[in-house]
Amino acid sequence: MDKIIAISGPSGAGKTTLTKKLITDHPEFVVSISATTRTPRGEEKDGVAYHFLAVDDFKNKIINGEFVEYEEVYDGLFYGTLKSEIDRIKNSGKRPLLDIDVLGAENVKRIYGDNSETILVLPPSMQVLEERLRSRGTDSEEKIIERLKRAEFEIAQKDKFDNVIVNNDLETAYQELLTAISK
Repeated sequence: MDKIIAISGPSGAGKTTLTKKLITDHPEFVVSISATTRTPRGEEKDGVAYHFLAVDDFKNKIINGEFVEYEEVYDGLFYGTLKSEIDRIKNSGKRPLLDIDVLGAENVKRIYGDNSETILVLPPSMQVLEERLRSRGTDSEEKIIERLKRAEFEIAQKDKFDNVIVNNDLETAYQELLTAISK
């Protein structure tokens, strides 16, 4: 059985870049569509960008155990991965790929056990991470500080992952990712 792949890492570590490269090069992988209680932005369509749910619907799905993982980011603003989304991808003959936070990856491992592979992508150092975040030019100073604090927490969770990839060089990190998912 092909394993569910959960990729985590601090903002700026390169996990989304690696994920995009993986699904471009290996179309057997499909990124799961997250559920959220936020309202659609612009041209976002339900079931494409996200599964948009009312807060009460989201909470009922939590109670019914329908999530692999979820998080209340702010009061009433939830994000999560539905078990039905994993099943949808698997039933289509594809391999589920989750780009989620470290706590979500822990839940994937708890629920799917040996049928999952958790991968943590890390920057080579906190200094490099800060440089990457600043060079984006998209975040306020407060947001950068918040992301760096969150990164410290995420890095401290590294022993809970099946694989840890330090993204010092994108191509090397990508080869390490391919090795990890081919086990």
